[in-house]
Amino acid sequence: MGTNTSELDQERQNLLLFIWRKRKVIGIVTAIACVASVVVSLLLTPQFKSTAIVFPAATNTVSFSEQRNAKAAAMDFGEEEQAEQLVQILASSRIRNRIVEQFDLLEHWEISKDDPNKKYKLGKAYDDHILFTRTRYGSIQIDVTDPDKEMAADIANKIVDLIDTVKNEMIRERTILAFEINKRKKEQLENDKKLLQLKLDTLSQIGVVPVEGRANLFQAYNESKNAEDRAFFKQQIDINLLHGAEYDGLQMQRDERIVKLTKFEDSYEQSESDANTNFNHKFVVESAVVADKKDKPKRMIIVLLATLGTFIFMVFALLLKDRISELRKAE
Repeated sequence: MGTNTSELDQERQNLLLFIWRKRKVIGIVTAIACVASVVVSLLLTPQFKSTAIVFPAATNTVSFSEQRNAKAAAMDFGEEEQAEQLVQILASSRIRNRIVEQFDLLEHWEISKDDPNKKYKLGKAYDDHILFTRTRYGSIQIDVTDPDKEMAADIANKIVDLIDTVKNEMIRERTILAFEINKRKKEQLENDKKLLQLKLDTLSQIGVVPVEGRANLFQAYNESKNAEDRAFFKQQIDINLLHGAEYDGLQMQRDERIVKLTKFEDSYEQSESDANTNFNHKFVVESAVVADKKDKPKRMIIVLLATLGTFIFMVFALLLKDRISELRKAE
């Protein structure tokens, strides 16, 4: 153990002596790297970052069902599933293309429209400047970095605004079709009910009455005081005997349509609401504001890393050079 410690101390001393002997070369190159890193850091364009934070909503609809309302109210915050969905929507081309077009990011990021690789360069620049991350609290953080601090804030806030627009469009692509189907079904039920009611009215005009009233016809016939009344009630009885069964069948079908329409009302109102209402799908916790201090580059860190890296590189390079020279002499 003592021998190993002694050898380690000897190696350290040898290294320090080596560095001291090569101090001029190491110092000159390290100083040049330090100055160069300072110049480079000063030439780097300052980047400003604006941040917006949103929570996903738990539900994306106004519910007409008590069970659905019990499951998720409109005031509830979303959980992991809703947060993951929101991140996917934020990263989608639906939002990216609108942001690129509205803020003319091709020109802003100096990407030529004639460049055959413009889509690749645009996508890379977009990912470098705009970032969506889930926080440990379940919210979504939208970070936008740009040399123009006002544009960075505007882009972040516009992305927040587009969440509802894009998600409503995606929902409407499905809900409008469902609403049209429900609408046609409702219209069919209403037309069937009207047609059945029209037939019932036609039979009523010739004297057909509901089954409850037919017993009264026989009673009235029996209680008639003269032949004229008896003939009238006899005629009504014959008409009801002829068309009574048809009237009862039509009345039953009409009542069934009324029951179906009543039960169908909630489904129709739900589909109508989903198809025509613009819902709010997020809670804005923090809107983006214009940054008053640059986010990067961190010039001090750049200079320190460049200087330290150059120093370490020179030490190892000189050690390697001396080792190679020793090996050549030994040959």
